[in-house]
Amino acid sequence: MTPTKKTTRKSDRPYNATANLDVLFGDEEATTSPQIVKIDSISLPASQPRRYFDPQKLEQLTQSVKAHGILENLLVRPLAGKEGTYELVAGERRYCAAQVAELTEVPVTIRELSDEEALSIALVENLQREDLNPVEETEGIVTLLGIELKESPEAVISLLHKMDNEQKGKVTNNVIGNDEKQKIESVFDNLGQNWQSFVNNRLPLLKLPEDIIEVLRQGKIAYTKARAIAKIKDEQQRNNLIDEAVTQNLSLVQIKERIKALSTEDNSTSSPSTQVKTITSRLNRSKLWEKNPKKWKQVQNWLQKIENLLEDT
Repeated sequence: MTPTKKTTRKSDRPYNATANLDVLFGDEEATTSPQIVKIDSISLPASQPRRYFDPQKLEQLTQSVKAHGILENLLVRPLAGKEGTYELVAGERRYCAAQVAELTEVPVTIRELSDEEALSIALVENLQREDLNPVEETEGIVTLLGIELKESPEAVISLLHKMDNEQKGKVTNNVIGNDEKQKIESVFDNLGQNWQSFVNNRLPLLKLPEDIIEVLRQGKIAYTKARAIAKIKDEQQRNNLIDEAVTQNLSLVQIKERIKALSTEDNSTSSPSTQVKTITSRLNRSKLWEKNPKKWKQVQNWLQKIENLLEDT
């Protein structure tokens, strides 16, 4: 079926990348009526926000597609200079399922979109999926903020940390502009998330070792467990605990117990001088005298006992 002529979005109409998808798909000035196109006329974009799909859930969707067809249109945009061909914007799981189900045609909604708009919509669609893994969700939100702020992911992360430090009173106010603050808050409001929780609980995921990130992408382990396991510096020990946590479905408490056991084992086999250096280093890094005066007083009591013991010796 040959698609009818498409209506383009007005250039002076404001675009909100985090608007609800029903609005994005239902804008009567931007959307044509549903159409049927050949599936081989649709190609995937070079950069996709989502990298991993659960094989079992994809198989379930494939069976549904075989039985009932595609129930929700794919969103595509025309490829410049290639009449009758399109780039997928949203609906990659349905697209993949349709291919496996060997459909030759699929229902689509065609929209004229810039690269920025297409990426924004793809990100928002993925971020509204319940089964999106925490790593890709975090990366997606950072990318979406980058589009809104016209900044690199690194600059976005830096801005978020500055905003968090300002909120906590660690730095003077106005370290970032009000316009940037409003844009950041608007993105999180539209996604139904809290920006401070994101900064403190999700951004640290991007610094995790690659072996941890991989199991998170595959949805094999909760991110709270992943962050705990990441504290193990020895790669082999870390990988062993990852395998154990996944195969035995260990709880967070059980994981922490195993980490503590590994730490005790390491300390017992290390030399006395190494133990002293390790404890001293940990004390300096902890800065208990600033962060927790009550605990620092306890440490001082133990230090005094150590001094007394040395004097007796």
